[in-house]
Amino acid sequence: MRPITMAFCALATATTIAVTSCGSKSGEHKNPFMQEYDTPYLIPPFEQIEIADYMPAFNAGVKEAHASIDSIVNNPDAPTFANTILALDNLSPTLERVMSVLMSLTEADSTPELTAVSDSIIPAYSSFSDELMMNSGLFNRVKALYDTRDSLGLSHDQMRALKHTYREFVRNGALLSDEQKEELKSINNQLANLYLKFNKNLLNANNSFEIVVEDEAELSGIPASTVENAAAEAKERGKEGKWVFTLHAPSRLPVLQYADNRALREKMWKGYTGNAQSGDNNNLPVISEIVKLRAKKAAIMGYKNFASYMTADVMASTPEAAETLLLQIWEPAKAKVAQEVAEMQTLSNSLGNDFKIEPWDYYYFAEKVRRQKYDLDENAIRPYFAVDSVAKGIFTMANKLYGISFEPMPDAPKYHPDVKVYDVKDADGKHLAVFMTDYFTRASKRQGAWMEELKTSWVNPDGSVERPIVYNVGNFSKPTADAPALLTIDEVLTMFHEFGHGLHGMLSRAPLKSQSGTSVDRDFVEFPSQFHEHWAFNPELLKEYAHHYKTGELIPDSLVQKINDAAKHNMGFMTAELSGAALLDLNWGYLNPEGEVDVMAFENSVAEKLGMPSELTFRYRSPYFKHIFGDEGYASGYYTYLWAEVLDADAFEMFAKEGIFNPECAAKLKTVLESGGSEDPMVLFETMRGHRPTPDALLRQRGLK
Repeated sequence: MRPITMAFCALATATTIAVTSCGSKSGEHKNPFMQEYDTPYLIPPFEQIEIADYMPAFNAGVKEAHASIDSIVNNPDAPTFANTILALDNLSPTLERVMSVLMSLTEADSTPELTAVSDSIIPAYSSFSDELMMNSGLFNRVKALYDTRDSLGLSHDQMRALKHTYREFVRNGALLSDEQKEELKSINNQLANLYLKFNKNLLNANNSFEIVVEDEAELSGIPASTVENAAAEAKERGKEGKWVFTLHAPSRLPVLQYADNRALREKMWKGYTGNAQSGDNNNLPVISEIVKLRAKKAAIMGYKNFASYMTADVMASTPEAAETLLLQIWEPAKAKVAQEVAEMQTLSNSLGNDFKIEPWDYYYFAEKVRRQKYDLDENAIRPYFAVDSVAKGIFTMANKLYGISFEPMPDAPKYHPDVKVYDVKDADGKHLAVFMTDYFTRASKRQGAWMEELKTSWVNPDGSVERPIVYNVGNFSKPTADAPALLTIDEVLTMFHEFGHGLHGMLSRAPLKSQSGTSVDRDFVEFPSQFHEHWAFNPELLKEYAHHYKTGELIPDSLVQKINDAAKHNMGFMTAELSGAALLDLNWGYLNPEGEVDVMAFENSVAEKLGMPSELTFRYRSPYFKHIFGDEGYASGYYTYLWAEVLDADAFEMFAKEGIFNPECAAKLKTVLESGGSEDPMVLFETMRGHRPTPDALLRQRGLK
């Protein structure tokens, strides 16, 4: 999902920072960020952007923002929605252009040079935001509107925007004393630098870890495509004739799931769960400082802890409400884990093994149980799910539900050769959005999968409409010399998940930039993404896209049946991993430490309190829990995945009853996606569904009830 929200991107302002020694390659070069892009649909001209362009454009954007702020503050006219709130929404196009590209490439295609620029700009950008949100002149105008809001005759979306802007100023220190403001600025600056350090450590730790295999016999059970990629990785690292496995998911997960060599599985599991905990890339002291500073920040803002601060302005309202929901899911999941482990232990014993199932055995024996119970071999499934075939599947789903289509743009600007660009057309044939995909793993990309926007959508005062530029990023195995990239079941679901986020951005009709697409409450943002996962293995859609990459044969009905029969397999493990990580996150948010924090001791105490089964651990251990320590996007908010799943499981029962592509149901869903943040998410849900959600559908869907 979105690593850093850009909803208030245009609101940054502060002191200009010095240009580094990076020089332009030629006196003829024009900085692309300094003017509106002369490209189709305003796609950033990536091929023209040089490292030396970022800092001057950033400085120019800050200057442009200062001028806009001065214009708002010194306006002699009384505050109005147009001259204050809308003006704040559009402070600096230059700053928006440079920051959207910088933040995107820092995550998706970083280089040492880009990292150095980011290390200078991002902390400064954080300071810009602080100065803006603590600007008393701006806040006084916003407050004047807020205090008289009921007499202004605002539309519903304008009223929401005014309330949201006022709350953002207050949440970012507008009501603090001058002394408190300075302390908060200092804390935010320190946190910005710590987030950079956490992310840099994690990227370096991921890229430096390797398992080198010299004996081919040790590769028994591992899929041929994974072995082939490991050989290619070894060659790339100067170890031709050997096999190198890394912590990246397309390498790590097949080892854990298929390697017959137990010692190899153990080495991989311990390497992953011990990641970024020692040496030059040790994140433990970084986390300790982050937790202490967050507690101070919450105290300054008048909250009892950081978790309370972070949940105060979303659907859950309190961390206790989120925790109550999580525990309703955690306990049934934990009980299911015990059943799953018992099945695996029985199978292991029957094979003559004399060991107890350990965490590094879970994936391996879960796969064996699945084959035994459902006669389902994932290696027999993958040939039907080449990445281009799954792309056809997500596009077909979008066309059948919403009438939109995707036309390739082979000559469009792109930031990496792996990127594909599409012109998205609405049902009437008009341009709706630009959609980009970047699916394959590489060292310059952080782990995981996500959606972001290079440009949002909005309606201009003259009625003209700006449409978005949306992209999806993944970390799937690269194609080999003999085969395209073939996806696992989990990877297919990931592709549908991130495309659901993409649809939220592409379909947005919210009139205001700050309400566009995924600019919604944190605990609602995962609803559209998780909702669209339901279509991935629907038999009706599979007939449209799941064809064998060699023969073109449609996936057999018998195999489709096996996939869906096994859909709830190992669900205790997956649910416990996820809910456990969400509970760990909330517990970090409850903490108000006085001194240094023993990170792993605290994590272990949470596991003990929860009764974490010994055969598994949290989905993300703290040193590589980027969602909550790489920035504040999901801090004390990782619960939102399960919170949103409560919504999506309940809502999908409507489609299950009426038809997977029922036009009336699709129209209701489209309204939710088009609304963005212009309406309260619970109102949107209740209007679509007709009632408030309960966890019952989720528990049924996951086979836990």
